[in-house]
Amino acid sequence: MAKILKIPIYSFCLQTFFIPSKSFLSVSTFFLTFGTAMTEIKDILKQYWGYDGFRSLQEEIIRSVLEGHDTLALMPTGGGKSLTYQIATLAREGLGLVITPLIALMKDQVEDLKKRNISAEAIYTGISPEQTESILNKCIYNGVKFLYISPERLVSEKFRIRLKQMPVGLIAVDEAHCISQWGYDFRPSYLRIAEVRTFFPFVPILALTATATPPVVKDIQRCLHFREERVLSKSFRRENLAYVVRKVNDKLSELLHILSRIEGSGIVYVRKRAGAEELARFLNENGIRADFYHAGLSPLLREKKQEAWKSNHFPVMVATNAFGMGIDKSDVRSVVHFDIPDSPEAYFQEAGRAGRDGQKAFAVLLCNEATVAALKERVTKGYPDKEFIRQVYDCLGNYFQIAEGAGDGYAFEFDMADFIRKFKLEQIRTLSALSILQVGGYLECTTEINSKSRICFMVSREQLDEYNFRNHLAEKLLVLLMRKYGGIFVQYMYIGEQYLADELGCKRQEVYDTLLELSRQRIISYIPGNDRPYIVYHRPRLPLSYLTIGKEAYEERKKSYQEKVTEMVRYIEEPDKCRQLSLMRYFGQKETVPCGICDVCLAKRKASRSDRQAIRESILAQLRLHEMEIKELVRIPEASEEEVIVQIRRLLDEALIYYKTPTTLSINEK
Repeated sequence: MAKILKIPIYSFCLQTFFIPSKSFLSVSTFFLTFGTAMTEIKDILKQYWGYDGFRSLQEEIIRSVLEGHDTLALMPTGGGKSLTYQIATLAREGLGLVITPLIALMKDQVEDLKKRNISAEAIYTGISPEQTESILNKCIYNGVKFLYISPERLVSEKFRIRLKQMPVGLIAVDEAHCISQWGYDFRPSYLRIAEVRTFFPFVPILALTATATPPVVKDIQRCLHFREERVLSKSFRRENLAYVVRKVNDKLSELLHILSRIEGSGIVYVRKRAGAEELARFLNENGIRADFYHAGLSPLLREKKQEAWKSNHFPVMVATNAFGMGIDKSDVRSVVHFDIPDSPEAYFQEAGRAGRDGQKAFAVLLCNEATVAALKERVTKGYPDKEFIRQVYDCLGNYFQIAEGAGDGYAFEFDMADFIRKFKLEQIRTLSALSILQVGGYLECTTEINSKSRICFMVSREQLDEYNFRNHLAEKLLVLLMRKYGGIFVQYMYIGEQYLADELGCKRQEVYDTLLELSRQRIISYIPGNDRPYIVYHRPRLPLSYLTIGKEAYEERKKSYQEKVTEMVRYIEEPDKCRQLSLMRYFGQKETVPCGICDVCLAKRKASRSDRQAIRESILAQLRLHEMEIKELVRIPEASEEEVIVQIRRLLDEALIYYKTPTTLSINEK
């Protein structure tokens, strides 16, 4: 664990003191406030949360931030990360800006803080422009202590202008691994966080994550412009969580066996949406109440399913990896991976949702030779050769009949099955090729079905004034969009073409055509809703000789993915390494004491019992033949001298053998 450096109080004052723009704080008041903050964080914990003491590492993280240090905190899922930035904010002057991609977490934490009489707000997709404006005003004029936002919100120039006026005292970045392109869940919007730091040069930043390898730890600090490297790490050990790998041919039967024996809530993770629905149906048919969850469901239906599971309406949720982030349910007794995840990071994050209440829980991974082989093949399928990627790009252009130099900003309804059938392509490799083309910035492939249309402005409100619209409907439509959808300059907003047509007094087709035209002019990004995916071109169609697939988009990502898959295979196939220690080693932790409760540790313990019994029987068998010198007896094959001596002592204690002479043992026949 990194040592917390002490710095002179006058140095801290110069480095970290932030005076809100709307108020003045005297130096004497500052010293009083700082001193109070450093001594009363336990009082804050007791007053608002009712706890007498902190968990491991929480206090060190809080004090590091209060001393003005940029800090990266590595804590496992359920380790109490949110409490660190909440108490640090309450102990400082100013507002805590919390940046997180998880709307569920925003809602839960704001609701929880308000119940504790702490002022908190969140700005996210779905709230009205009036609500957003009201929240911003309260934040500026000291009416809010916590503001939760998504990283995408930072793109908005309008939001940035208002943000600069806020008395920010701490910036907290949750799920900080998302800022690293080497992390398992890279999100480009996180890279904008460092720009915001320039508004508040003396305000410390607290980055938090439960999953970061040593290279990602370095990258997080670099991308967030840490003034000095500072990492506080809690052991990833979970004393109550038993990691188990079950190698079975019949995974369905094994799943039924596990869920029938482990009572309480559970999550079963699968890779595909159809798999989630089919497996939930199978469980219900076999007497286990279960539901399914994946990203293809409407937001309202997902929320209903999530709440039903949290309230124990049904015990088991079968889901893709879209489920779980930011959901606070502490009494999950089992997390079963029916399919193997791509990386140890994903597995550790998902498995860690079990047993957050500290009670015994199980993380079980089901596999067999076929599924391990399929995992290894994902590298090839996930990163097909560049010639195939170019082939897919060319086929797309022909499929949509786009001429070279055309197509920029166009959105096309995409029938994946028809496309693959027409050009005789392989589905998985084609999806991977589309993903790489998307990373390269050439196009976007929406995978959501049954989704509403989405729009986001690609220009600022000020830039709109420079346009001279000949189409009167386009101008009226843009005004309506700005009036009805307050967050549309920040992120994609769901819209309804028929609703807009009714408001404008025109036909739906006219709105649709106008939106497509505005998209072609790169004024908006428009992704029409449908029961099929869409392909949206971000650049004109290029000749294949001009299509470049960069090293960062392909070679470097492929290498990183290959390493993660290799580590996942090693975790499964290592027969004699404690599962928990294997995961901890991957994340750079140096602990050596086995967990004692994983399947490997339990197998070793069972083997040890068998070995001990075999040694006892061997000693007794030899003494039945004749009495023996101890120095001869300890030479039992395949057993250490120490192990034999231990068993001799136990047999003596049990009076099964005795000393006939000071150096000779004999069996007790009585």
